[in-house]
Amino acid sequence: MKIYVASSWRNTYYPHVVQGLREAGHDVYDFRNPPSGDEGFKWCNVGKDWLEWTPAQYRDMLQHPLSQRQFGNDIEAMQSCDACVLVLPCGRSAHTEAGWFAGCGKPVLAYIPEKVEPELMYKLFAGIAVTMAELTEMLAQHSK
Repeated sequence: MKIYVASSWRNTYYPHVVQGLREAGHDVYDFRNPPSGDEGFKWCNVGKDWLEWTPAQYRDMLQHPLSQRQFGNDIEAMQSCDACVLVLPCGRSAHTEAGWFAGCGKPVLAYIPEKVEPELMYKLFAGIAVTMAELTEMLAQHSK
């Protein structure tokens, strides 16, 4: 199964999830190591003052070549993947990606390995796993 793992750069569980899913036999897209061969997308590479941008500057920077390249990497991977694993805690981009998958009718599994604020709309997802064993079992059920 081709899996898109959506999470945050700051998420310490992310590398273990990618590795665990690969060990379980899945083809996993890793946004930290995109097919473009670079180190992955970071806003600070677009502009050092990225935290100070106005809304108009932010909108303009979405057209920057680095932004365009990583969006292309991610959306191509999303379109080719069978399912999404949302690894919490994470932010807006990961939730937008998970919402895209759910809207496309592709299964989304939330992996919640630590206490987080409850979210009612996770009922849209195919399941919630709290251990890697649960996650791999749920994915196995969806690959049948």
